[in-house]
Amino acid sequence: MFNLSEYETVDSRIHQFYGEYKDGRIVTEMELIDMDKGLCVFKAYIYKDSVRTMPDATGYADGSRKDRGVDAQFWINNAETSSIGRALANLGLSAKGKRPSAEEMAQVNATKTVTPRVAKPPVQDVVPEQDYWTTPVNEYMKVVDAPVSLEKAMENIAAVMGTGEAVEAPSCEHGHMQWREGQKNGKAWGGYFCNTAISSAHRCPTKWYNLGSDGKFAPQKPRA
Repeated sequence: MFNLSEYETVDSRIHQFYGEYKDGRIVTEMELIDMDKGLCVFKAYIYKDSVRTMPDATGYADGSRKDRGVDAQFWINNAETSSIGRALANLGLSAKGKRPSAEEMAQVNATKTVTPRVAKPPVQDVVPEQDYWTTPVNEYMKVVDAPVSLEKAMENIAAVMGTGEAVEAPSCEHGHMQWREGQKNGKAWGGYFCNTAISSAHRCPTKWYNLGSDGKFAPQKPRA
């Protein structure tokens, strides 16, 4: 951003010009490029006295209509003012190194690119973590990925069941058996089931587990 207080206004340059050249003249002319798009160009002519036919200095400024600010309505007026300020600077009525007027630098500040703020992502509802192997299918919310290996699956089952037998899932003649658990009549049940797709009459016997008082499953002891 520029410090506008370090630059002269066009108004101060005009007063300085007429203070030095009592018979001076300032003449402007406009070329309207496109009214619909809001584009124009101004040229200012500076004469040190009333009898001169050739200008002592000239200055150009383009104007464009903006969506907001003073250039939304007064873009033509501001373009004319800028052309006068530029012409007076060309005549020498400007501080050294400060040829642009305060009005011109204000437009530079207004058109500086502003980095848009990055919108924060909306706050998501916190979903409790679920275990892929122990959550019923119709309740699994996919908040974690399924284990990618059998070893990882064994670790998860062992952590849930807390028993050495869970380190290796039992197998039957159709391959690894699948762990299932639930409740019936208020009593928890669990066991490894044959994972074959054939009819129940040809499935291997289920290996049942009992839920102990410590909240962990243990293999069901064979009945005597």
